[in-house]
Amino acid sequence: MAKPATFGKRENEKKKQARRLEKQNRKEERKQSGKANSFDDMIAYVDEYGMITSTPPDPDREKEEIKQEEISISTAKQEEPDVLKGRVEHFNVEKGYGFIKDLAGTDKYFFHVNNVLTNIVENDIVTFDLEQGKRGLNAINICPLNQVAV
Repeated sequence: MAKPATFGKRENEKKKQARRLEKQNRKEERKQSGKANSFDDMIAYVDEYGMITSTPPDPDREKEEIKQEEISISTAKQEEPDVLKGRVEHFNVEKGYGFIKDLAGTDKYFFHVNNVLTNIVENDIVTFDLEQGKRGLNAINICPLNQVAV
């Protein structure tokens, strides 16, 4: 014979009541300990150097004058990206894909025929760019070395 369903409900209700009571006691202890989080405790100030402080700025302090002519705005010099050169190691014309081996290292990059700018064949020296693909870096904008695209 099964236990009555009301026994479990009563126990669960007693546990909930005990948790509520514990939570209320913790809340009262925090209030009495004096660690009240007032609005003034939460305010932060930023000084003239951009640092966050808990003290307000001094209103009597003289502010430094900045001349507009002394402000210079510029951008960092853009470096030309290195032109990658490689040799077409494998090219399957029927399926439309291949691999290029980087001349500067031992890396091989996959390419698709859609990313080839002109006709190429195996063992051609080509220039190319790299793009992140699903399985790694892919070669794009592939052009034979003697026909570099502008």
